[in-house]
Amino acid sequence: MPDALQFPIIDLSFPDRFSIANLIRQGCVDHGFFYLVNHGVDEELISKVFEQSSNFFSLPIEEKMKLVRKNHRGYTALYAEKLDTTLTTEGDSKESFYIGPLADDLNQWPLEEDLPSWRSTMETYHQKLLSAVTKLLSLIALSLKLEEDFFEKVGALIEPLAFIRLLHYPDLNSSSEEIFGASAHSDYGMVTLLVTDGVPGLQICREKSKQPQVWEDVPSMSGLHSLQILAKTVLWNVWKAVALSLVHQDSHP
Repeated sequence: MPDALQFPIIDLSFPDRFSIANLIRQGCVDHGFFYLVNHGVDEELISKVFEQSSNFFSLPIEEKMKLVRKNHRGYTALYAEKLDTTLTTEGDSKESFYIGPLADDLNQWPLEEDLPSWRSTMETYHQKLLSAVTKLLSLIALSLKLEEDFFEKVGALIEPLAFIRLLHYPDLNSSSEEIFGASAHSDYGMVTLLVTDGVPGLQICREKSKQPQVWEDVPSMSGLHSLQILAKTVLWNVWKAVALSLVHQDSHP
C-alpha cells in the first residue's frame, strides 16, 4: 500500500518566495497537488458561494434547463457528462454550472428576482480566484527556475480563460453499479483550484499507466486558521514543466 497522501501547504503570504516555490515544485513532482492558504479568498465569500450554488441547484429542473450550457457557460444536467468515456455507466452523477471570463458577455445568469445577489456573488468570487491564481503563477514560474514574471511576459495573463465550475453531487439511492460523481480524468489548462465543503470523495492515482490502478483518498486538512484551497497544476509541455498531469476522480455517490 502507498504511503498516506501528504500535500505541501503553500502560504501565499509567506515572505520567502523561493522556499515556497520549492514546496510547489515538490508538490508537483510528488503528487501534482498542494494546499493553498492565505490566498485572499475570504471564508465569508466562499460560504456565500456555496449557499448561492445550493440555491441554484435546488431549483426545479425546468428552471435550471432554461440556462442549459452554451458557449461553455451555463447548466449541465445530471449524467450529461462522462469524463471517463471507457465506463459503461450512464454518466457522472453530478450537476454543473459553468461561469467563464466576465468580460466576454457570454455568461448566463439566473434572474435577479429568482436568486438575488447570485450574479454579484459569483462575479466577486471569479475576480478573487483569478487574483489568487495570478499570485500563484509567479511562484510556479520560480519553481520552474524561471523569472517570476515569465507567464506575464509570454502573455498568459492577457484575457485568461478562467472558468468557475459549480458542482452538485446529489444523494442517490444505493446501487450495485459503481457510481462516480466525476469519473477518472486529467485536467486541462494551467491551474485548477478545488474548493470543497469538507465532504470527502476526491481521489488521485499517482501512476495512471500502472495496472491495476491504485486510487488514494485525498485527505481533508484541519486545524489551520486559514481557509485552504486544493490546487492542481497542469502546465503545458512547451515549458517542459515538472508538474505531473495526474489522473483523478471524485467518488461521490
